[in-house]
Amino acid sequence: MARGENNVRYAQAPPTRAASVVYVTLAAQVLSLGALVIFEHSRGRRLATQLAAFGGRPHGADADAVVGAVTVFAVLMMLVAGTAMAAAAAYVTWLVRARQANDRSAPAGPVAAAWLIPGVNLIAPLLLVDEVWRGAGPPQDRRRWLTLLTAWWLTWLATLALVTTRLPLGHSDGLTGIGLPELTCAMVSALLCAATVRDITSIQCSTSRSRGRARLRTAGTVTQLPTPPPTEPAPLEQTG
Repeated sequence: MARGENNVRYAQAPPTRAASVVYVTLAAQVLSLGALVIFEHSRGRRLATQLAAFGGRPHGADADAVVGAVTVFAVLMMLVAGTAMAAAAAYVTWLVRARQANDRSAPAGPVAAAWLIPGVNLIAPLLLVDEVWRGAGPPQDRRRWLTLLTAWWLTWLATLALVTTRLPLGHSDGLTGIGLPELTCAMVSALLCAATVRDITSIQCSTSRSRGRARLRTAGTVTQLPTPPPTEPAPLEQTG
């Protein structure tokens, strides 16, 4: 097998499916958080007051309504936590595959370390995403990219700060204290995150198509052998 054919066969494809999973999980995360915020505004503060009156253990005739509301709240909390973990897993999977689309030998270890090591995860993921963008062969619009990347990261850190200051549960504003500021910040962060994923993935798809066309042209040039010129018949010797 020729070397060019081997590269075509084993080249890492752009992570388009992984990017789609990121979009879906980010949307699910925002929707679940929005449902929790709606519950907080409509029922949270009153439910927190009732639980405080019952000492955290509802009983008696009024307990049924309280238990039902607590169940809804527990389900919403599980949905928020589950969609957040799903979005994180989907994003890390996409980032690993996006790095391997640029360099098939790129290991997954640095991505996991960048997100899991405390302190390092405040800046390292940002640098990794920028490295992938640069390695994808992007057009010369770096200022726009850096603006988008910085805006996403700042809104993500702001969302993280707002949510963690509201937890653990038992906030005076309701069950969690999470409201419209946290939801708005999370929504903007999700949109900007999806935009960065879309930018890198679309660049890699365009680069992959260009390389594929170049390989096809190269393969066609190699396989087309030059046609030998027609042979002219030898001149007949004149007999005297």
